[in-house]
Amino acid sequence: MFDLEKFIIDCRNAVLASDSHLAIKELVSEAVSDRSDLMLALGNPNEGGVHKLYVSDDLTILNIVWAPRMTLHPHNHNMWAVIGLYSGREDNIFWKRAKGDTLGLIEAAGAKTLGEGEVAPLGKDVVHSVTNPLSRCTGALHVYGGNFFEEPRSEWNPEDLLEQPYDVERNMELFAEANQFISAA
Repeated sequence: MFDLEKFIIDCRNAVLASDSHLAIKELVSEAVSDRSDLMLALGNPNEGGVHKLYVSDDLTILNIVWAPRMTLHPHNHNMWAVIGLYSGREDNIFWKRAKGDTLGLIEAAGAKTLGEGEVAPLGKDVVHSVTNPLSRCTGALHVYGGNFFEEPRSEWNPEDLLEQPYDVERNMELFAEANQFISAA
């Protein structure tokens, strides 16, 4: 059975390693390999939200539930991340800074779909946007190599793709707004 306290301790120990993100990837892979076991510990993902499991200066562990058809704008983390899906699917578009740009513009650089049981490590410089294309919630275990809520970072306006400071509060409100669609359906 998935033991959240043991997982947190294992992640805290892994952060001390020189290749911490690789060790974390193994831990997350093991955690999402048994979806039903993980859902017993975290709950059934039936409402969008960002659920804090552990937060410190060098490590953040979150249970993120994407509401149906929810999209999060392009953003960076300024730290490595490991994402493992235990329910549903998420579509990632990866972005890079536009060549010769001085305004903070980005352009698409690739895409990756993650399904149940799949894990993706993201480098500290990765910019991505996330969409749950399904009509049901998607659950994902996210582990970050820093304090996800305190790190200054950027997001990009989806209309003009211009860089701006990341607004944690506004992004948390997106989950609440997306949940209104669940209630209405």
